[in-house]
Amino acid sequence: MSRYPRDFRGHGPDAPDAAWPQGAKIAVSLVLNYEEGGENNILHGDAQCEAFLSDIAGAAPWPGQRHWNMESIYDYGARAGFWRLHRLFTGMGLPVTIFGVATALARNPEQVAAMKSAGWEIASHGLKWVDHRDMPIEEER
Repeated sequence: MSRYPRDFRGHGPDAPDAAWPQGAKIAVSLVLNYEEGGENNILHGDAQCEAFLSDIAGAAPWPGQRHWNMESIYDYGARAGFWRLHRLFTGMGLPVTIFGVATALARNPEQVAAMKSAGWEIASHGLKWVDHRDMPIEEER
């Protein structure tokens, strides 16, 4: 039997000592993906609406058409969800890392200003969503 290519063993029975500062036993990193405005949408020059990353079961692309339900999910995230989390995390004084899609951040300057004002780290989550699955290596470069 050939070896299965995925590793499920991990560290095995003897996990390494992480040696956290001051003997801490756990480290928590809060990361918020900020993608609202980076999804596929004909308003962004895409051929179709978003269909992959969605709460809509069985979502399918609608070539050449806006998908109002899909857009409303992403709009809610920027208009309400972000601000709810911002109030929660800043109210507790918790640092946050934002994994931001660059086109989403560019379309939402008020939220970016709030992230910066809170001292949150903003990390790149790419320019926009691109399906690299079958992309030729030359195009990806």
